[in-house]
Amino acid sequence: MKTVGEVIGPRVEFEETLPDVTPGARAAVVLGGSGSVGYALVTALIRSGAFSPVVTVVRRSQPEHVTLVLDAGVTLRETLVPTMDPASLEAATTAAVRSLQGAAVGFSVLGIGAGTAKLTIDEHRAVDVRLNAAFARGLKASGRVTHLAFMSAAGANPAGATTGSGAAGAPRYARVKGESEEAVTASGLAVVSIMRPAMILGSQHTPWLLERLLPLFSFVTPARYRSITVGQIADAMVALALNTPARSGVYHYPEMMTLGSAHAKKE
Repeated sequence: MKTVGEVIGPRVEFEETLPDVTPGARAAVVLGGSGSVGYALVTALIRSGAFSPVVTVVRRSQPEHVTLVLDAGVTLRETLVPTMDPASLEAATTAAVRSLQGAAVGFSVLGIGAGTAKLTIDEHRAVDVRLNAAFARGLKASGRVTHLAFMSAAGANPAGATTGSGAAGAPRYARVKGESEEAVTASGLAVVSIMRPAMILGSQHTPWLLERLLPLFSFVTPARYRSITVGQIADAMVALALNTPARSGVYHYPEMMTLGSAHAKKE
């Protein structure tokens, strides 16, 4: 079996041409960057100019992320964890953050985006709960991170049913999401900001017909369950990272939209 040190370690892109730290910037450490929300988040972090380096913790290199930083003057580091199990992820995260200069902010948008109805609850937990918990523990152990912006889902409920369908929106799905929130909060990080989006527009997992129909019914949809775009989620997370809240909190559609709007006005 390979040791953690043999399969991980920051892979630094453009180290010779870009500074490791942009003056006045802080580092961002991202889990889940390969998905639709993750790509939007990495894009928003780079666009803001306030975070450098941007560190992505991924199974394999993401060429689209490398392309994003070519003209941005921001350093991208890819920490590769080919075997994405909790122990390897926790160790890789701690090592990646400790290699940085100064403080960092953690972001996780990791979660199974589709097909949860076909999984057992433990298969779903293996990613959404256990990997996110390992990431949060790694951030905490680094001694450099106090704030984690974490994406969950609307309706998250750790007391939900453990049986029945695991499809998005079903009680079992809500339970796993609730457990993931509890797990990252239990890491001991000082502030955990939890995003709870409902239907995500722009996600590769959202059916195109729903993307077109849902906005038409927004006027009768309770505010916290309104659909939101991947970019709006990303902007809200970046806004929170730029102005760390005094305490942990949960953010639904109305709060995310307010945060994102305020952030956009400052850009």
